[in-house]
Amino acid sequence: MTEPAPSEWLAQRFEAQRPRLRGVAYRMLGSIPEAEDAVQEAWLRLARADADGIEDLGRWLTTVVARVCLDTLRARRRDPLAARVPDPIVTAEDDGDPEQAALVGDWIGLALLVILDTLTPAERVAFVMHDVLGLPFDDIGPLIGRSSAASRQLASRARRRVREARSPAPDPRR
Repeated sequence: MTEPAPSEWLAQRFEAQRPRLRGVAYRMLGSIPEAEDAVQEAWLRLARADADGIEDLGRWLTTVVARVCLDTLRARRRDPLAARVPDPIVTAEDDGDPEQAALVGDWIGLALLVILDTLTPAERVAFVMHDVLGLPFDDIGPLIGRSSAASRQLASRARRRVREARSPAPDPRR
């Protein structure tokens, strides 16, 4: 059995990470096409990087995807007419009624994404990276250009806003 060529080997390692990276990007962006774009951008950056110098590929790729998502979120905030509804992801649970589980999961996921859309990009990234993905604030701070204490505060503020969120009044433009 021959060992794959370095570029093929790197592609295999990236493909193993792709589903997780897609999940990270979707949780931050709420858009399947934008999540796919963020993952593809991570692949392009990996292809241009010195892969031999990367100690933890999964961590490196997560950081790249998070930064791409942060840029996307910031660009979105500059375009006030880009109102959108998050893309639903339907999943079935192993036990119980799969159809009901899909409906409930769909609505809960959409509701959370609508609430996340009210956060600033830095709050959203800090919240998702820490509370959803479990990354330490020491890793999140440099990613968003803040100290670990500032990223902790952003996540705390986001957590509070998510808990306090109520159904917003319908916006006719949305």
